[in-house]
Amino acid sequence: MDVFDAVADPVRRRIVVLLGDGPRTAGALAAAFPEISRPAVSRHLRVLREAGLVEAELVGRERHYRVEHGPLREIERWLATARRRVWDQRLDALETEVHRTRRDRARGPGEEPMDARSTG
Repeated sequence: MDVFDAVADPVRRRIVVLLGDGPRTAGALAAAFPEISRPAVSRHLRVLREAGLVEAELVGRERHYRVEHGPLREIERWLATARRRVWDQRLDALETEVHRTRRDRARGPGEEPMDARSTG
Protein backbone atom coordinates (compact mmCIF):
# COMPACT_ATOMS: atom_id res chain seq x y z
CA MET A 1 0.00 0.00 0.00
CA ASP A 2 1.34 3.44 -0.81
CA VAL A 3 1.54 6.38 1.56
CA PHE A 4 -1.44 8.19 0.05
CA ASP A 5 -3.71 5.17 0.42
CA ALA A 6 -2.53 4.72 3.99
CA VAL A 7 -3.36 8.28 5.03
CA ALA A 8 -6.64 8.34 3.11
CA ASP A 9 -8.40 7.06 6.22
CA PRO A 10 -9.07 9.66 8.95
CA VAL A 11 -8.29 7.19 11.77
CA ARG A 12 -4.87 6.45 10.29
CA ARG A 13 -4.17 10.16 9.83
CA ARG A 14 -5.04 10.71 13.48
CA ILE A 15 -2.76 7.84 14.53
CA VAL A 16 0.13 9.43 12.62
CA VAL A 17 -0.55 12.77 14.32
CA LEU A 18 -0.70 11.13 17.75
CA LEU A 19 2.59 9.33 17.11
CA GLY A 20 4.11 12.65 16.06
CA ASP A 21 4.06 13.51 19.77
CA GLY A 22 6.16 10.45 20.57
CA PRO A 23 6.00 6.65 20.71
CA ARG A 24 2.88 4.96 22.07
CA THR A 25 1.76 1.44 22.71
CA ALA A 26 -1.08 -0.13 20.77
CA GLY A 27 -3.17 0.04 23.95
CA ALA A 28 -2.54 3.76 24.38
CA LEU A 29 -3.46 4.35 20.75
CA ALA A 30 -6.60 2.24 21.07
CA ALA A 31 -7.60 4.28 24.13
CA ALA A 32 -7.53 7.40 21.93
CA PHE A 33 -10.23 5.80 19.74
CA PRO A 34 -13.04 4.66 22.06
CA GLU A 35 -15.42 4.59 19.09
CA ILE A 36 -13.60 1.69 17.39
CA SER A 37 -12.41 -1.73 18.57
CA ARG A 38 -8.84 -2.57 19.51
CA PRO A 39 -8.56 -5.07 16.64
CA ALA A 40 -9.62 -2.30 14.24
CA VAL A 41 -6.85 -0.04 15.62
CA SER A 42 -4.40 -2.93 15.17
CA ARG A 43 -5.47 -3.27 11.54
CA HIS A 44 -4.91 0.46 11.00
CA LEU A 45 -1.46 0.14 12.57
CA ARG A 46 -0.67 -2.78 10.25
CA VAL A 47 -1.62 -0.70 7.20
CA LEU A 48 0.57 2.17 8.44
CA ARG A 49 3.48 -0.24 9.04
CA GLU A 50 3.10 -1.73 5.55
CA ALA A 51 3.18 1.77 4.06
CA GLY A 52 6.36 2.51 6.05
CA LEU A 53 4.71 5.32 8.02
CA VAL A 54 4.98 3.57 11.38
CA GLU A 55 7.64 1.41 12.99
CA ALA A 56 7.02 -0.98 15.87
CA GLU A 57 9.58 -1.90 18.50
CA LEU A 58 9.04 -4.75 20.90
CA VAL A 59 9.71 -3.59 24.47
CA GLY A 60 9.05 -6.42 26.88
CA ARG A 61 5.60 -7.69 26.02
CA GLU A 62 4.47 -4.45 24.40
CA ARG A 63 4.94 -2.98 20.97
CA HIS A 64 5.87 0.67 20.95
CA TYR A 65 4.87 2.44 17.76
CA ARG A 66 6.54 5.52 16.39
CA VAL A 67 6.08 7.55 13.25
CA GLU A 68 8.56 7.32 10.39
CA HIS A 69 9.02 10.71 8.76
CA GLY A 70 10.63 9.50 5.52
CA PRO A 71 7.43 8.45 3.76
CA LEU A 72 5.77 11.70 4.84
CA ARG A 73 8.27 13.52 2.61
CA GLU A 74 6.53 11.99 -0.41
CA ILE A 75 3.33 13.73 0.68
CA GLU A 76 5.23 16.95 1.35
CA ARG A 77 6.73 16.87 -2.17
CA TRP A 78 3.30 16.31 -3.70
CA LEU A 79 1.83 19.18 -1.67
CA ALA A 80 4.70 21.45 -2.67
CA THR A 81 4.09 20.65 -6.34
CA ALA A 82 0.36 21.27 -6.01
CA ARG A 83 0.91 24.55 -4.17
CA ARG A 84 3.53 25.67 -6.68
CA ARG A 85 1.09 25.14 -9.56
CA VAL A 86 -1.57 27.19 -7.78
CA TRP A 87 0.93 29.97 -7.12
CA ASP A 88 2.24 29.81 -10.69
CA GLN A 89 -1.29 30.40 -11.97
CA ARG A 90 -1.82 33.27 -9.55
CA LEU A 91 1.50 34.87 -10.43
CA ASP A 92 0.77 34.53 -14.16
CA ALA A 93 -2.56 36.31 -13.63
CA LEU A 94 -0.81 39.03 -11.62
CA GLU A 95 1.80 39.47 -14.36
CA THR A 96 -0.97 39.86 -16.95
CA GLU A 97 -2.69 42.48 -14.81
CA VAL A 98 0.57 44.41 -14.28
CA HIS A 99 1.23 44.51 -18.04
CA ARG A 100 -2.35 45.64 -18.68
CA THR A 101 -2.03 48.42 -16.07
CA ARG A 102 1.32 49.60 -17.51
CA ARG A 103 -0.13 49.63 -21.02
CA ASP A 104 -3.16 51.63 -19.87
CA ARG A 105 -0.97 54.17 -18.05
CA ALA A 106 1.33 54.57 -21.06
CA ARG A 107 -1.66 55.21 -23.28
CA GLY A 108 -2.60 58.21 -21.18
CA PRO A 109 -5.95 59.49 -19.94
CA GLY A 110 -8.78 59.81 -22.43
CA GLU A 111 -7.18 57.61 -25.10
CA GLU A 112 -9.18 54.65 -26.26
CA PRO A 113 -7.67 51.18 -26.34
CA MET A 114 -6.39 50.13 -29.77
CA ASP A 115 -9.17 47.59 -30.31
CA ALA A 116 -11.87 50.18 -29.47
CA ARG A 117 -10.68 52.72 -32.08
CA SER A 118 -12.36 52.74 -35.43
CA THR A 119 -10.20 51.68 -38.31
CA GLY A 120 -12.14 53.59 -40.91
